[in-house]
Amino acid sequence: MFKLLSVTSRTLCKEDFIARVGTICAAGIDGIILREKDLSEPEYQSLAINVLQICREKGTPCALHTYVTAAKSLHAEALHLPLHAFLALGEKEKRAFPTIGVSCHSLDDVVAAQEGGCSYVTLGHIFATDCKKGLPGRGLAFLSEVCRHASVPVYAIGGINRDNIARVRDAGVSGACIMSGLMTCRDPAEYLEELRHAL
Repeated sequence: MFKLLSVTSRTLCKEDFIARVGTICAAGIDGIILREKDLSEPEYQSLAINVLQICREKGTPCALHTYVTAAKSLHAEALHLPLHAFLALGEKEKRAFPTIGVSCHSLDDVVAAQEGGCSYVTLGHIFATDCKKGLPGRGLAFLSEVCRHASVPVYAIGGINRDNIARVRDAGVSGACIMSGLMTCRDPAEYLEELRHAL
């Protein structure tokens, strides 16, 4: 099944961030990655407590991002890391999390993450996006090539919307990550329905 994941960016929200997370979960998102890398670890942990509670109530899988110690202390089941941080993890730390995702930007990245025992990778950025201003997207040919060589699920990220999501799916990915669209849209349920209709 093609999955849709919400990657958070609270600074984009025009409403209360926790309320937005609840709305996205209620809309039936397949998973949330709580990114918020600009926070200190104590700040991130405080935010994660509330987000995890909402996700657990709604039955929405939630991966905590970057901060391994916070994720362990909150008994998070999923962790998402940049590649360099994942490769620095010891085997005991890896075993603390049933699911570990890794952010990748090349085939070499994906191979390294797979060899390190990751559960899945995100791959981007595929299209031009405000999150990476001035940098061209890596494109669908790149995405398709990586998917042909990947042995773990690949989730595309970067500039994905209803106009291009079907082509992203056809490149062979397991799903897509949506950041700004779900953080800024008027109605997450309506937005997700548009994406699924496009698929």
